[in-house]
Parts: sequence; structure tokens; C-alpha cells
Amino acid sequence: MIEGLSHLTFIVRDLDRMGRIITEVLGGREVYSSGDRTFSTSREKFFVAGGLWIAIMEGESLPTRSYNHVAFKVSEEHLVRAKGAITRLGLEMRPPRPRVAGEGQSLYFHDEDNHLFELHTGTLEARLARYKADPS
Repeated sequence: MIEGLSHLTFIVRDLDRMGRIITEVLGGREVYSSGDRTFSTSREKFFVAGGLWIAIMEGESLPTRSYNHVAFKVSEEHLVRAKGAITRLGLEMRPPRPRVAGEGQSLYFHDEDNHLFELHTGTLEARLARYKADPS
């Protein structure tokens, strides 16, 4: 049985560019940089954002974009701040999917390596309660 999430790893062409996304959009802080050393398969950096360990490693981008994504829980206030940072960094925002009231708000954006990120204000409990109240 799993105990929780250990870390997320994203393979990116530019460690510094992705580092700016993690610090400026997600509010993370860098805790490690391998520099030119490679303890793993390539140069890497580690960040902590919202108590979550996020690793980025140098490598080839994903070949295509999809709806496969990682969603981070954020407050409504952070959602507004993050939208400004996403715009300043020149990242592409994806139009939100249709939602029903009570699901929370989301902001989707792609990095330049074709990863899709979601910033979401809702919770599983709230969504399940909403779906149960009106299953149609």
C-alpha cells in the first residue's frame, strides 16, 4: 500500500526556464541543483512547493500535448496571482473544460516541453458531493 506521493519528476530542455515556472507560478523554492554533476541520468534540480518535492531533469521534451496532466490545489487568491505569472512567462493557457457549479475553478497551462498543469481550487469531497446532488 502506498503511503503518499514521494515526488514528481518532469523532463525538460531548460532547467532554468522550468525553475522559473515552479518558483513564480507554483510558489516553490529551489532546494538543490546538481550543477554539471549527474547523480541520476542527467543534470537536475529539486524544488519544494506546497510541501511537495518536484524534481526537474534535463532531457527531451514530450513529443505531443494531451490532456494528461498534474493538478495542484490552490486558493482562489493564488489562482489570480498565478495567472499573472503565467502571462508574464509567456506560457500558453488552455481553455478550461466545461464545469458544473461546485467543482471549483481551474486554470490550465502548458510549459514549453508539452507538460500540462492545472491549478485547481476545488476538492475531491466537494466534487463528489456536487455530483451526488445532481448526477446528470
